[in-house]
Amino acid sequence: MLFSGSAIPLSSFCSLPEKPHTLPMKLSPAAIRSSSSSAPGSLNFDLRTYWTTLITEINQKLDEAIPVKHPAGIYEAMRYSVLAQGAKRAPPVMCVAACELFGGDRLAAFPTACALEMVHAASLIHDDLPCMDDDPVRRGKPSNHTVYGSGMAILAGDALFPLAFQHIVSHTPPDLVPRATILRLITEIARTVGSTGMAAGQYVDLEGGPFPLSFVQEKKFGAMGECSAVCGGLLGGATEDELQSLRRYGRAVGMLYQVVDDITEDKKKSYDGGAEKGMMEMAEELKEKAKKELQVFDNKYGGGDTLVPLYTFVDYAAHRHFLLPL
Repeated sequence: MLFSGSAIPLSSFCSLPEKPHTLPMKLSPAAIRSSSSSAPGSLNFDLRTYWTTLITEINQKLDEAIPVKHPAGIYEAMRYSVLAQGAKRAPPVMCVAACELFGGDRLAAFPTACALEMVHAASLIHDDLPCMDDDPVRRGKPSNHTVYGSGMAILAGDALFPLAFQHIVSHTPPDLVPRATILRLITEIARTVGSTGMAAGQYVDLEGGPFPLSFVQEKKFGAMGECSAVCGGLLGGATEDELQSLRRYGRAVGMLYQVVDDITEDKKKSYDGGAEKGMMEMAEELKEKAKKELQVFDNKYGGGDTLVPLYTFVDYAAHRHFLLPL
């Protein structure tokens, strides 16, 4: 999904095709127009420059955040996954975009944005392990454990989680972010990766049981989007009501991306049409839910370019290309 670091290359995320790709969902022309026109200010906003510039800045800061130290082996394994080519940087970009929506300074958001990418990478390293999903490939390249072995991959993931928290505390500008906000950021991320968040989703993935499919999608895939949006809102000074809107928005986007992935995979495997229809209905519902939460900010702030990046997450999750014109 959008926060899973799948094999979709970064170029396809930053570059707009001249003609739309085939949509994975059977959406009507009216629905496509609605998705394209839903972001205010999109005609005047240089979306490509925004994304490419921000991702370049994030990549540089991630490189600086994980220098090779002694013992070098573990740092090399950490850097292999965090700095992997093709990473879409969805968690940090969503964090910065949400921060800027409320007038926050992206310099204040960068440490948390980098921390989110570290946590994200750590979860992917562990998710790919033979004892978990047993995936030998990540982003079109060998998974961390395939290159460094399962033991080192576990250590790399274990090291990235605390490094993320340390990075927030040691690099967030104290003149821009109050200490109380930093504590809330750490609490939010800890909840996301813990036993009530992503770990719960992975547990159900492993054990199965009487849990609805939506539970796994929400915990394993929606949690990272939810956390990214909320952290950005906290850094930007959002109100409690605004944070709840961001929480619902981010969760819907993360789940939407995975549902569309499932639809595409089911078509490849020719699964029964009834299940596919149900997933298509779920995808449409999630898309509308995410857009509805952003419309709250349209009404409150009168629209504007700061909302465009957040709308693009919805479009990309649903259609795998940007529908917004440049």
